[in-house]
Amino acid sequence: MNVATAPDMHALGVRLAGLLGAGDLVVLIGDLGAGKTTLARGIGEGLGVRGAVTSPTYVIARVHPPTGDGPPLVHVDAYRLTGEVEVEDLDLDASLEESVTVVEWGEGMVEGLAESRLEVTVRRGSDEGDESRTVTVRAVGGRWAMTDPAATLGTP
Repeated sequence: MNVATAPDMHALGVRLAGLLGAGDLVVLIGDLGAGKTTLARGIGEGLGVRGAVTSPTYVIARVHPPTGDGPPLVHVDAYRLTGEVEVEDLDLDASLEESVTVVEWGEGMVEGLAESRLEVTVRRGSDEGDESRTVTVRAVGGRWAMTDPAATLGTP
């Protein structure tokens, strides 16, 4: 799907949050500056979590508690991690069942955390000044067998 602007990417995150629940793993894939954190910020807003959802690059992982009855958001930036061993050291599987876990830069490192996950790929527009992004949502595993998240999300 085409996402024209950063506010549209944020809005997509809010809509995506409506599909998510405790135990869900979302892997955000894309180049630096593609919009992964903007999408995660929208997911946080949609989940109704406390605290500003910002890039956790230097702290690696941040937990955002819910303001209501929803699940907490565990937001991870795996950019500085070098492999599955460092991911295991974060002990993400300890909170996975009761949280929505969103991992930026986790491709190839976090797939073993859960049988089911959403892989969201964000690609920048081809021109220098092009703010648009192409977003692809790939559902993996039984949790998503009866759902087509991409079709449900539509376009902003």
